[in-house]
Amino acid sequence: MSSIASAPPRFPTPAVLGTPGLLAAALLVLGAITLGVAEGMPQAALFLIGGGFGIALYHAAFGFTSAWRVFILDGRGRGLRVQMILLALAVVLFFPALASGSLFGHPVAGFVSPIGLSVVAGAFMFGLGMQLGGGCASGTLFTAGGGNARMLVTLAFFILGSLLATINFDWWTSLPALPPYSLVSLGAPAGIAVSLAIFAAIAGLTVLVEKRRNGKLEQAPVAPRQGPARWLRGPWPLVAGAIALVLLNFATLAIAGRPWGITSAFALWGAKIAQLVGVDPTAWAYWQAPANAKALQASVFADVTSVMDFGIVAGAMLASSLAGNFAPSLRIPLRSVVAAAIGGLLLGYGARIAYGCNIGAYFSGIASGSLHGWLWAVAAFAGNIIGVGMRPFFFRERRTAVARSDGA
Repeated sequence: MSSIASAPPRFPTPAVLGTPGLLAAALLVLGAITLGVAEGMPQAALFLIGGGFGIALYHAAFGFTSAWRVFILDGRGRGLRVQMILLALAVVLFFPALASGSLFGHPVAGFVSPIGLSVVAGAFMFGLGMQLGGGCASGTLFTAGGGNARMLVTLAFFILGSLLATINFDWWTSLPALPPYSLVSLGAPAGIAVSLAIFAAIAGLTVLVEKRRNGKLEQAPVAPRQGPARWLRGPWPLVAGAIALVLLNFATLAIAGRPWGITSAFALWGAKIAQLVGVDPTAWAYWQAPANAKALQASVFADVTSVMDFGIVAGAMLASSLAGNFAPSLRIPLRSVVAAAIGGLLLGYGARIAYGCNIGAYFSGIASGSLHGWLWAVAAFAGNIIGVGMRPFFFRERRTAVARSDGA
């Protein structure tokens, strides 16, 4: 083995936290205090949980987009297998609570949505957008918070796409669909058993594909740091990131009464911006639904999803600074900006009409036992296949570079 292949990656080791990290830490502390006073302690706790998500996502480089891309291009399935571990741990924790309807004495409910054509169309759009935008919903937030300026472009158009989807959301939801169904209705033990069997089958398939295409399974890279420094500054093992995400999602369920979601906040932000520039979204059916109308009238800081999204960005900024990687650059190739804009629009529009994104539909949807989460995964994977094929035009990447160019 050559010395190049065996050498661990080098990361800068910061002597101090740095201004961005201090700012992020101050935002997390002061934000939690302010939210606690203005909106109550649950909102403050959810903001800090969002910060935890940001730290875990960044330090573990937990990417849904890159894991799917590497499998599509190279047949490497380590990232997908860790996603199956993530989902397996989630259903074991979630199903008993959802079956009982309460957790620690508080009512809880999962994300269970209709199984229809809007899910297929929206998830396919989202999958295509993942590869062009360079990230999923969680990936967009944590990489933007970590200092990736290009992802701010993706985020801006993500918000715009989310808003546009609310204009004719009622048309999409009028398309043929089956009623919502959750595996939890089988009973927690049976639902868990069915889910685990599916996860094991998918993981086994990735092993067969990887061995057939590459001869052996890919090993996790050697970490440049060990001990406490690794947990403080990263990078974390992927499995550790998965465990952290599951526990934080379970904490979200306990406090918010429902699982972790991301993209409904983007539609809300878009609608509030629209109001500021003189556009009235209240005439659209989406914003006439009682919960959405209430959210539009209230402060964004009263919205659970918004508060957690803000926490994700702050947490990722803190993690990036601790790792010594926070160094935004505005030197972005034009084609990459165009891809970010197109990808962001597809991500936002697709997430709304598919009842969620890689978090709300895939992670939290499957953790809720919802069959729409599985349909979302299949359609989004198909969109990823097309998106991967389009990436070289926008990014001028070689085949191997396409597979590994970002961690989101």
